[in-house]
Amino acid sequence: MDELLEIANRVGAALKRRGETIAVAESSAGGFIAASLLAVPGASAYFQGGGVCYTRGAKIEFMDIPPAVLDTVRSSSEPHAEILARAAKDKLSTTWGLAETGAAGPTGNRYGDAAGHTCIAIDGPVSKVATIETESNDRAENMLTFAKEALKLLEKHLEG
Repeated sequence: MDELLEIANRVGAALKRRGETIAVAESSAGGFIAASLLAVPGASAYFQGGGVCYTRGAKIEFMDIPPAVLDTVRSSSEPHAEILARAAKDKLSTTWGLAETGAAGPTGNRYGDAAGHTCIAIDGPVSKVATIETESNDRAENMLTFAKEALKLLEKHLEG
């Protein structure tokens, strides 16, 4: 958890320095991304909000993603993460959207992904997506890893 908070502090400082804002849509990270960003003093300068969009219904209701869009891509995929990141950014009119969708464990998901699989995406001045495979079935550890990797992806593109 300490490493997650260290990354969040760096990301928060970069967002504040740049005068940029962020919204989060996460699934298998279970709120760890948002919680770590909010743990940074002064988070109100950059954090606009987010949601744990764990189900299709949450994605439709909280992120205003049309069902027809969700029908075009499967969950726990890079295109799905991109849709979530864009929806978070657009819904809250932020500079950045950050999203995560995967399978924390202890078993895989119904799409055939193993436990420890997630896709993360950022949407903003730079749009990027990545797939992470921890090869672990430790649910709590995977959730923390997913959050760390999502923030690392953002951090990498805030530095440039």
